[in-house]
Amino acid sequence: MLKDPGFAPTARAWPRWALTLFIVLTVSLVYYAKWNPYSHKVFSVAISHTLGASIVTGSGSRAPAPSWHAMWGYAWTYFKDIWSALLAGLVVGAGVEALLPPGWLARTMGRTGLKSRAWATLAAIPSMMCTCCSSPIVVNLRRQKVSSGAVLSYWVANPILNPATIIFMGFVLGWNWALLRIGVGLVLVFIIGSLGDRWLPSGIDSQDAATVVAPENQKALPILRNFFMTLARLIIRLLPEYIILVMVLGVARAWLFPAMGPILGHSLGLVILLAVVGTLFVIPTAGEIPIIAVLMHYGLGFGGAGALMLTLPAVSLPSMAMVSQAIPPKVLVFVAITVALFGILTGGLAHFWL
Repeated sequence: MLKDPGFAPTARAWPRWALTLFIVLTVSLVYYAKWNPYSHKVFSVAISHTLGASIVTGSGSRAPAPSWHAMWGYAWTYFKDIWSALLAGLVVGAGVEALLPPGWLARTMGRTGLKSRAWATLAAIPSMMCTCCSSPIVVNLRRQKVSSGAVLSYWVANPILNPATIIFMGFVLGWNWALLRIGVGLVLVFIIGSLGDRWLPSGIDSQDAATVVAPENQKALPILRNFFMTLARLIIRLLPEYIILVMVLGVARAWLFPAMGPILGHSLGLVILLAVVGTLFVIPTAGEIPIIAVLMHYGLGFGGAGALMLTLPAVSLPSMAMVSQAIPPKVLVFVAITVALFGILTGGLAHFWL
């Protein structure tokens, strides 16, 4: 039988055990880091209507003065909250490169356009990670030729559209805040993804992706070796600067967050300041909720609270430093500016609507 000259070669069958291992690792780690603790916490939050003290100011109106103690205290509290999610992000990120069938991600989310961005957003919602913990996955999504818009949609949708955070927000701050978060969050993810395809119009053509074939050697040892080498590369390249930046922001939070009071808390200038600070500062998942609750107790207005609600989880200086391994710094500056502007817009909506 003659072969059709226009027929594109298909990828060799990828070992099922590698794909199964990826699924098992991903589900197990996300369950341990996110689904299980959140499913238990939601009941206590529904009863108490609080998530505890603010990681920035504790139970007071201002952050502690800059000191070694403030730096180490913040770093310890932060990493104690996120270590399991960070581990999940590193392992899943390594699996994206080493355990998934070659070319599959490129064929699914490699083309620029709404379809790729929608799949990336849907994949982000159940993982519920902060942008720092999802950064290892983002780096290797880019290495697998996923389109820029899809990568940025996945990155930002993880914290912004986190269903557990939205539920916590409803119980602590009120369901009007949760609805505002959903509305502006969906728009932000859509705009960031759309602009990402324009800022960095790269990906892979679907016909090119169809020709990607699996390596000749599909034995277990080379695949596992590649997995552990990829994991080691992510740890070495991403973690040192990440840890340093978290410590620096921890000691600097007294300068970034002014002592709150009723007069300052309702000023327009504070909304703009907090939109910028929230874009740069780093917090654990859902950490924006107790920060807002405590500061509002001391006089923060709805405008400043709205700015923090969007910008604190969306991106941070450490997460941008981590993904700069795969996304050009100029694009990340555009992302940060977009998030800060959306923070100001959200502050205005919160002031006039809530």
